[in-house]
Amino acid sequence: MDLNDAKTHELVTHRGFKLIHGTHDPDDVDQIYNLEIRDSDVFVVTYPKSGTIWMQQILLLLEAKGDLTTINHLNNHSNADLIPWIEVNGNRQMFITAPSPRLRVTHLQLHFMPSALSQKGKVIYVARNPKDVLVSYFYFHKLANMLETPKDFNDFFEKFIRGDVFGGSWFEHVKTWYSHKNDMDMLFITYEEMIKDLQSAVERISLFLGKELTDEQLANVVKHSTFNNMKKIPQANYEQVPGDLLSHHQGTFMRKGTVGDWKNHFTAAQNERFDKVFHREMENFPLAFNWDIMDIN
Repeated sequence: MDLNDAKTHELVTHRGFKLIHGTHDPDDVDQIYNLEIRDSDVFVVTYPKSGTIWMQQILLLLEAKGDLTTINHLNNHSNADLIPWIEVNGNRQMFITAPSPRLRVTHLQLHFMPSALSQKGKVIYVARNPKDVLVSYFYFHKLANMLETPKDFNDFFEKFIRGDVFGGSWFEHVKTWYSHKNDMDMLFITYEEMIKDLQSAVERISLFLGKELTDEQLANVVKHSTFNNMKKIPQANYEQVPGDLLSHHQGTFMRKGTVGDWKNHFTAAQNERFDKVFHREMENFPLAFNWDIMDIN
C-alpha cells in the first residue's frame, strides 16, 4: 500500500470519536450541532452495520405508502441519496435547504448532533447485538474502499474491542444514546426485534412517525422491506454505489441479514473474552440482545 492509500484509510480521532479521513471533515461535522431543526425532521441513528439501509428502505416506503414504484421513480440512485448520512462531506449544507420531511441517517455520537433535537424532530435508534455487528463490519471493511482492509479476523476483533474503528466503541455509542432516550423524541428498537417480527416493527415505526397507512399499505411496506426482497432492489442493496467506494467483486453489501452469524467466526476464547467485556460494559444498562436465531424463532 502506498502512502496515499494509507492516508485514504486513516481514521481521524476528533473529540473522542473516530471519523474517516476524506469522507468526513471534522470542522464540518462540528457545525452539525448548530443546525436548525424542524418538527418533521427524522434522524436514524445507528452504530455501523446495525440496520441503517434497512431503516432507509422502511422510511422511504412509509413516505410512499408502500408503493415501491414511487421510490424507484424518484431517482436512479441508491436509497442513500434520498436519506443521506448527515456527517458525510457536503451533506450538512444540503440538509439546510432540503424540503421537509428531512430524513437523515447518522453514525455519529450524541455530542455532535443538533442541540435542538431536545425540542424538535424525531430520532430512531437501531441497536444490534455487537457480536454480529463485529462480523458484519469485518466483511464491510473488505468491501469499502474508504476503510482499511483487515489483516485477518483476529486483528479486526482486537480493533473492534478497543473501539479502534469508525464509530468508536460500540458500547459507548449504545450506552450514550440509550441513556439520553428520554431527553428527546426517540424510538429505540433493535435489529433482532425487526428480524423477529418485521410487521410489528414497521407498525411501531409508522405510529412513532405519525403515519396513517391502511393495512394493505403497511403490508406492502413490510413486503418490500424483507431482506430477500431488498437484495433484489438495486436502490436498496447498494449495487448502484460506484466502484470507487465499494469493491463489489469482494462481496455484497447485503450479506446475510441474520442473527448469530458470529458463531461461525468467533473462537471459544474470543467469545469468552467478548462476554466478559460485554458484561462489564453493560452491567448497569437494562438492554437485552438476542444472540442466536434460535432465540427468536
